[in-house]
Amino acid sequence: MASFVTVTSPADPRLADYTRLRDVNLRKSLEAEHGLFLAEGEKVIRRAIAAGHPVRSLLMASRWTGPLSDVLDSVDAPVYVADDATLEGVTGFPVHRGALASLERLPLPSLGAVVKDARRILVLEDLVDHANVGSIFRCAAALGIGAIVLSPRCADPLYRRAVKVSMGAVFAIPYARMADRRGDLGELRAAGFTLLALTPDQGATPLDKAPLGDRAALLLGSEGDGLTSHWLDEADERVCIPMSPGALTAGVDSLNVTAAAAIACHALSRA
Repeated sequence: MASFVTVTSPADPRLADYTRLRDVNLRKSLEAEHGLFLAEGEKVIRRAIAAGHPVRSLLMASRWTGPLSDVLDSVDAPVYVADDATLEGVTGFPVHRGALASLERLPLPSLGAVVKDARRILVLEDLVDHANVGSIFRCAAALGIGAIVLSPRCADPLYRRAVKVSMGAVFAIPYARMADRRGDLGELRAAGFTLLALTPDQGATPLDKAPLGDRAALLLGSEGDGLTSHWLDEADERVCIPMSPGALTAGVDSLNVTAAAAIACHALSRA
């Protein structure tokens, strides 16, 4: 059972896990050093704990101890209770969702283990925006994608912003991070995946006409530059989402990566 501790000072050292949540560089360093991540809001906290992540502590306004009482009864960790001003002083912003949890990261599985039983997967190359990564995880989980593979430079799915935007979907879909951004594409092909590179180039094969085969891996590129030339060349097929002729005439020749991912996941799930 959790132990309740009232805190009144943002400088309380017991709250170090929750310090300055909008300072991205600080958070990356702190979370990597201590092997932790933060979950924000009741739904996300519940999903993180249900996924098996050990709880280090929780920080919340007193009004949330009731709605989360069943969770608090099941964890052996301190629950720091503070007023809204103290919460904002610690985190650096108004905590509208009223509750945060600091949890331990679990070891990531290998690439082979993650894709072993999957038929449709996403492979993300150098997506560095945490909100976009969280959105793509939510799309993938909702539309039946079996796994996600991240290139070494991709944003951390367990960074607070990514977890929040995904609404906890980062805990619902298995993922792995590549060790070798070049060689691991070959490992996916050897496992029987057809590699489909999504590009805005309207000369590519329309996604709904692409040869998917029994197993398909859709490659998605970074927010600005898209897929690198190496990944485009490595793919078995370049595919596109056909754009409206009127949109092209108006100079709108592409979708943002999260919208493209949602459409592509739906197409993959129907095939």
